[in-house]
Amino acid sequence: MIIKGIQQFTERYAQDINEETFLGFPMESIVRAEEKLTASNVRSIAYFSMEFGLAPSIYHSFQTSLPTSSANMFTGHRVFSNLRAMDRYHQIYIDKVLDIPIYSGGLGVLAGDTIKAAADLGFSVAGIGILWTKGYFKQSFWFDLGQMPDELRWDPYTYPGLIPLENTIAIKFEENESIYLRLWKYYVYSCDKQNVVPLILLDSNIEENGPADDIRRRLTDQLYRSDNAWWKIIQRTILGIGGMIALKELGYSINLYHLNEGHAALAYVENAKDVPKENREELKTHFAYTCHTPVEAGHDRFALNELENILDDEHMTILKEEGLDKNHKHLVNLTQLAMNTSASINAVAKKHGEITRLQFPTYADKIKTITNGVHTFTWISEPVEVLLDRYAHTIGEWRKDPSLLRNVSNLRHDREFRSALWQAHCANKRELAEILKSWFFDENVFTIAWARRIANYKRPSLILQDVDRLLKIAREVGPLQIIFAGKAHPNDNLGFTFINTMLERIDSLADYRDVIKIFMLENYDTYFGHLLTSSVDVWLNNPLPPFEASGTSGMKAILNGVIQVSTLDGWVVEAHEKHIGRIFGYVPPEGVIGTENDLHLEDDSKKLYETLEEVVKLYYDSFHRGEVRLDSEWIDMMINCISASGYFSTHRMVKEYNDMIWKLS
Repeated sequence: MIIKGIQQFTERYAQDINEETFLGFPMESIVRAEEKLTASNVRSIAYFSMEFGLAPSIYHSFQTSLPTSSANMFTGHRVFSNLRAMDRYHQIYIDKVLDIPIYSGGLGVLAGDTIKAAADLGFSVAGIGILWTKGYFKQSFWFDLGQMPDELRWDPYTYPGLIPLENTIAIKFEENESIYLRLWKYYVYSCDKQNVVPLILLDSNIEENGPADDIRRRLTDQLYRSDNAWWKIIQRTILGIGGMIALKELGYSINLYHLNEGHAALAYVENAKDVPKENREELKTHFAYTCHTPVEAGHDRFALNELENILDDEHMTILKEEGLDKNHKHLVNLTQLAMNTSASINAVAKKHGEITRLQFPTYADKIKTITNGVHTFTWISEPVEVLLDRYAHTIGEWRKDPSLLRNVSNLRHDREFRSALWQAHCANKRELAEILKSWFFDENVFTIAWARRIANYKRPSLILQDVDRLLKIAREVGPLQIIFAGKAHPNDNLGFTFINTMLERIDSLADYRDVIKIFMLENYDTYFGHLLTSSVDVWLNNPLPPFEASGTSGMKAILNGVIQVSTLDGWVVEAHEKHIGRIFGYVPPEGVIGTENDLHLEDDSKKLYETLEEVVKLYYDSFHRGEVRLDSEWIDMMINCISASGYFSTHRMVKEYNDMIWKLS
């Protein structure tokens, strides 16, 4: 058996894992991947990320003969709307498996999409993450209280595809103390199931760490727990130092360690302690770092005395040499540690590259730009997929090369294609209408969605800034349906404030539901991400420029022909000339970062309403009760969206990583 040392193999997994198959998928793919990763003559990459969003409820779901715990089924989602009676008596019920709850948002979904694309391209890559046994958190909305975070409980041992290994590792600290970690694996298969990327996950909830109430057993409970610096340091230690130890334990021969954000920066420190100081410059050629944020809170800083309480002298010496904050010598800055110790640094969009060079001028010459993408085969909807297959003779073999979707533009004047594209969109919208039927969702009404992590700079309440203006558009131009979804970190007070404001303003529109319906969905996840990005008419993206490094939700939407209403930030800077929707709002002067505290809410909300009025008018001029005007600009923009999506894919992104950084064969 190629997967050696599975814990309780006979009792739990023997029925589903054999020499031929792994839970219904080909075992041969795993054999090839493991052989490459352990071979000294094959160049391999380790990809570290604090979170991974894998979306198994919508892509490559494993089948198991054992019953799945009810804790792993996420069937009930409540809705907060301006139809309060419906909220009280109804829920959205969907019989689906909980996405493995080891992600919080876009960073994790990007990491998952990255290793899927690496598998599709046949690259020898291993993912390194943490098995968060209580996930991020479970969300509820209460009118008087706003977002109510609750503990999420799930069962890794009955989750299809997750396998616990007998391998355990130890991270040793001063005073002979250790944290023990079990290793788990989850195999991420390529689209055609011919290749895999193993994802190694670290888990501290094991008997070796003492009784169930021992604090060591709770270290990998909750993703991004930030009660205090100690927890944050420990979690980053587990990912960086523990991840390096895990790779050695599994016998993987890794040539380059790719750090997805600075959370894993201690991986270099763990490696460097066994390397003579004079050889450490060469060691840095084996590290690469991707920076995902210009937001100040996204760059971890820890006081030296807090780190000294956890790490031993050997680790601390290297940290002081490579990681001291340039402006605060009593702090270690994990971003600067990663930049100092990586031969390659990249930002995640062209605009983000400019901002990162302004933020970190010392490293400007090292900072490359590789724009993010999304995994085409995870996020494309079935009706659009079927349509594109029907026109493959014009588009090309887009399943082998998603960049060929650019050729959809060649179908611009094909009336049959234009009609079929609109019908595919209508099919997606009907699915959303069925899910929200208890709230009288109307598939013929203009629908716009804002769905992503709730944070200050993303300005989630912008469209609700002036509800009277919103009502005026609904009455004079046409009725509106607005959907919100997203989570604010439990310790993000500004995020909570936004949610409270949004709930109050939604409730204030209770008497106007004949012209405007607003829905706020609890527990936004990859399933709802897939649903919304394919079924609404417009995707709203209004971060404060230039603080959205990239953003990827809009990339998922354009793949499905959903047009954009967006500020000029992140990936949209590279797409706005492709006429994929409407751009509005504040643009900072060239070479200026500005401040996250000046959100331009009043000015930008006015510009948003002007843009929204124009877009709603175009919608109702183009479509009426199922009838479509095929020469409409709207259809042009839908075609432009799908054509542009050929560039914004993780296939293109991972190929660029390989050409510029990884150098795999």
